[in-house]
Amino acid sequence: MRAVCLQHVPFEGPGAFATALAKRGVTLERCLVPKDGLPNNTGDLLIVMGGPMSVNDPDPWIAEETAFIRSALLAGKPVIGVCLGSQFMAKALGATVRSGKALEIGMTPVRLTNEGTHDSVFGSCPATFAVFEWHGEVFDLPDDCVPLVSSDIAPLQAFRYGSCAYGILFHLEMEQAGIDSLCRECAADLKKADLTAQGVKATALPHLSQLHHVADRLIGHVLPAKR
Repeated sequence: MRAVCLQHVPFEGPGAFATALAKRGVTLERCLVPKDGLPNNTGDLLIVMGGPMSVNDPDPWIAEETAFIRSALLAGKPVIGVCLGSQFMAKALGATVRSGKALEIGMTPVRLTNEGTHDSVFGSCPATFAVFEWHGEVFDLPDDCVPLVSSDIAPLQAFRYGSCAYGILFHLEMEQAGIDSLCRECAADLKKADLTAQGVKATALPHLSQLHHVADRLIGHVLPAKR
């Protein structure tokens, strides 16, 4: 099997998703879309990563990627969208993406919706748990989607479309190197949120292993052979 990962900046890669795919013998193909353009197809699983840009920006590649993701979703393909990737999914399915009430950076408490408690991936999570975030925009629930996770800042933190497409505003896949990169490359966000890199890392590192377990469960659920 083959997974295709759409990246938007070099420093936001698949992280723990790559580990989960490798242990299942799945080949991972990475594509830096703004530089390389879109791949020919989605493979057996499409993973859409984050980035500091907005899906509402006028760059032509953003419209092209939105259409690419929409085609995959409407075809019933397995898709995982993370942060910006979830915003791409929401926009592709007709929902509005807009600025949130505040930046959500670092570990943030979120809670399962009623539907989330019955979800194959998130249903085994506690009713309230902490996730790693780094975003300023939020989205409405697209039509025909199931709300799974919410927070005070972002009423919709995760949703499911069909049985194998998940839009997730937070980062299950984040590893220590990824946090270091975000703190370095997006230092202006830290200043705006009145946070320090040291503080963000210190609070996040103890939670990463638990988040990686959920990332592994998500990969196992959406891969075609596992459904």
